[in-house]
Amino acid sequence: MTKTGLWAAVVAPGGEARPAAWEAFGAARELARGLGDGLSAIVLGGATGSPAVARARRLADRVVHVSVADDAALDSRQAAAAFAAALEGEEADIVVTVADAFGREWAPRLAVRLRGAPLTEVTGVAVEDGEPVFLRPVFGGKAVARLCAAARPSVVTVRAGAFSAPEEGAGEAEVRSLAAEPTAPEFEVLAREAAESAGVPLAQAAVVVSGGRGVGGPEPFRRELKELADALGGAVGASLAAVDAGWVPQSMQVGQTGTSVAPTVYIAVGISGASQHLAGIGGARHVVAINKDREAPIFRVAEVGIVGDYQTLVPEIVKAVRARFSQA
Repeated sequence: MTKTGLWAAVVAPGGEARPAAWEAFGAARELARGLGDGLSAIVLGGATGSPAVARARRLADRVVHVSVADDAALDSRQAAAAFAAALEGEEADIVVTVADAFGREWAPRLAVRLRGAPLTEVTGVAVEDGEPVFLRPVFGGKAVARLCAAARPSVVTVRAGAFSAPEEGAGEAEVRSLAAEPTAPEFEVLAREAAESAGVPLAQAAVVVSGGRGVGGPEPFRRELKELADALGGAVGASLAAVDAGWVPQSMQVGQTGTSVAPTVYIAVGISGASQHLAGIGGARHVVAINKDREAPIFRVAEVGIVGDYQTLVPEIVKAVRARFSQA
């Protein structure tokens, strides 16, 4: 069962992959169980002895490691070419990766190179009559589409937070190493600027406190919302309206065109609940909404809804949370 057409793909610059990258193995393992198949992995970047390769060996039955000269400067065309080279001569029916910002770029390119079919933002998988079925939200999360690929291989991106990384094995999978041929980049990088970030990453937070147009400006994101997020050990997010208003950077946006989150608790403050926003919080276990408009659509999905002024409510919630934790 070591020769398989089912693959999980991970990009690991410097030999380290983002935590969400391993969720692709969760989806791939579900398919492997249903198909009665094994699982292979491709790790792009770093050295053969890197932490990413070591973890892939604990999650897959065999591993292909692809090294590149400058993995930190990879563009999507170069990544797709490297993955295609790794799959040359291999049996490949399904390739699964995470739908992060980079994965959304290189995965469709890989599908074109392999003359296959891209399936994006998948949130569920199943096997029916021996065929893989992929689930993804449509119409802003109001419905779920059940998809089967008409062409193989299928290159599948899974939404961050929709799956969990599977349990790790002994780490004895065989490793085949190869070096990717250098290719000219599609564009010239004139400068690099790292985005400032502090605290828990938005996509990994167990608690997310998001603000929308209803908070009235940028200051609440630095005061009331941040205080509540800090008290709960969470992260601060924002709606598209808050980002478009220039109150916060796009990196904080939660929604269909921003970051999809799957926290234990999602607290929406001053967010009306447009379908685009709801599509990005479908994985949240519990939704709490605070809004002055009792007719706001967000209340239709909220488990707890509070009608009132956040400027009064949020500080009181912060006090209650801190008092509770001080007694623990």
